[in-house]
Amino acid sequence: MKVTVIGSHLCPDTLYALNRLAGAGAEVEFKDILSCHAALQDYLQIRESSPLYAEIRGTRRLGVPCFEREDGTLTLDLNDILG
Repeated sequence: MKVTVIGSHLCPDTLYALNRLAGAGAEVEFKDILSCHAALQDYLQIRESSPLYAEIRGTRRLGVPCFEREDGTLTLDLNDILG
């Protein structure tokens, strides 16, 4: 499986997800929103426009990690990716 993980190297949930995906043998591309300006811009576009973030917008929650499948669909649930 190939998945893009959008998150932060400072976020425990992101680090946990990266470790779980590595353990499952997934091919992972990691977009670190705190170390790459372009990744942050891309993430903010997703966060502001995707229905996935409807409950998160307007709160102090960041909404990472976010997972993008090869087909472009997004989820915030690691189990959706691992399952």
